Amino acid sequence: MVVLSQAQSWWAVSPAFTCVALAYFYGSYFVIKAVRLPELILSKSYYRLIGIILAFIILTYLITLYPLPKMDFVIPSMSEYQTRVRNYNIKITVWFIFSVIVCYSLTVAFIKELYRRRLLQSIVENQRDKAELALFKAQINPHFLFNTLNSIYSLVVGTSQKAEDAFIKFTDLLKYTYVTAEKDSVKIVDEINYITNYIDLQLIRLNDRTKVIWDCYVDDEAKIIPPMIFLTFVENTFKYGSSTSQNCDIMIKLHLCKGVVVFETENRIMKHSDEFRENMPIGINNCRNRLSVLFPDQYTLDIKEEDGVFKVHLQINLN
Repeated sequence: MVVLSQAQSWWAVSPAFTCVALAYFYGSYFVIKAVRLPELILSKSYYRLIGIILAFIILTYLITLYPLPKMDFVIPSMSEYQTRVRNYNIKITVWFIFSVIVCYSLTVAFIKELYRRRLLQSIVENQRDKAELALFKAQINPHFLFNTLNSIYSLVVGTSQKAEDAFIKFTDLLKYTYVTAEKDSVKIVDEINYITNYIDLQLIRLNDRTKVIWDCYVDDEAKIIPPMIFLTFVENTFKYGSSTSQNCDIMIKLHLCKGVVVFETENRIMKHSDEFRENMPIGINNCRNRLSVLFPDQYTLDIKEEDGVFKVHLQINLN
């Protein structure tokens, strides 16, 4: 833009102004990339977006107010006139170059954001395909499987109430897994029932050493969410936070209020700490990639470990 426009003649007018203007143009380009304006536009963060735009407009206006030396003509009136014309042309050029830089920066940023989201979507789709393939390999024949489970249940009936309850809950979990495998969304009440059955099934095999606090509240049971979006975190609380020899507490919370889901888990790492720290990032990254595709810029996932206590805070805006 400097070469193609009149900006190449600025050096003869004022080297200092030329350096300031070029530094501002380059700075504007990199700042626009850094603040990621496309994400602000897509996430409808209008106040922040307006603030950034106003800041750029004010800075560009201040650049145009830079005091330039006056032109020297024999006739003083002509000197003043030519100086005003020159300054006006420079101001127009500054605004023109800045406008082109903004358009170019936004175009590049939008293309990169589109590529990033497409890449995330491809990763999630690839993982989904692998999961479906693993499911197909595992299921073999669901009809045969459930008939076999019914036969086993007939043998369990009457032997132990605890065994009957465990078997029924396990069958419900299995059915839910098969039913939702090919679905993109389910009612949140179905997901809650699934988590409840999973917790109950885990408590059947554990003794009184492990206490589970299951805090659930929803103001709209018909709200739609992706299936098994919380399952990894629930599984990890029992895998690494339960014990049959030490007292331990597991907290699982799921609240839905006005279309915003808040899901939290908290547990002390009771066992397999090395395995936990080695394998945990894999599951977390998978969940984060899935959330990024399903809820771009509409979720926050905060995961941390403090003094041996593992905490997960997930918030999703379903609106």
